[in-house]
Amino acid sequence: MTDAPETTDLTAAFADIPVTTLADVVGREQVMDIGVRPLWSPVPRVAGAAFTVRCPPGDNLMLHAAVHRAQPGAVIVVESGDLDYALAGGNVCAVAQRRGVAAFVTDGVIRDLAEVRDLGFPVFARGVIPIPGSKKAVEPLNAPVRVAGVAVHAGDVVVADEEGVVVVPVGRAEEALSAARAKLAKEADETLDDWERAHRTRIDEILRSQGFEG
Repeated sequence: MTDAPETTDLTAAFADIPVTTLADVVGREQVMDIGVRPLWSPVPRVAGAAFTVRCPPGDNLMLHAAVHRAQPGAVIVVESGDLDYALAGGNVCAVAQRRGVAAFVTDGVIRDLAEVRDLGFPVFARGVIPIPGSKKAVEPLNAPVRVAGVAVHAGDVVVADEEGVVVVPVGRAEEALSAARAKLAKEADETLDDWERAHRTRIDEILRSQGFEG
């Protein structure tokens, strides 16, 4: 197991960046697929350093281990082996929240959704199922994982809201934050009339280039 990554001021600053803006900056390959969604709404935007976990089919031991090892502010990101057994339930989410974990992000499922919703603990997952997994399989923590089509390494910046989940490689974090802030500032100075004119011009130019008349 590598050391647990800490959520820095840089990482926390991503909480001010909408996922849509960030996705425009870092590209499709850093955006998790549509199946990973917030399990309750309205969910707050979360941003934190990835603490990565791999759980083989039917087992949730290492997620439960990670809850006691992740630094406050971390987002625990879990590569799940299946959708047939819950990785966590209400008590695990409650302990994670109490220890300062920002959220769970997984391509698996959890249970006790009502409890999790009442806690206000953000979970981004594929759904819920009432039966829990076993606790037998030991896997390394903070090893590289692949979740919902995205490679995630320990310490990568994970940003999630109702629009989805984006992973920013830690080596691109400063660049991505700067670009996202510049994009937001430009949009803030643009009225809807400005946007409409520019949009119409761009669309008409594309149509003309494709030989469209009308």
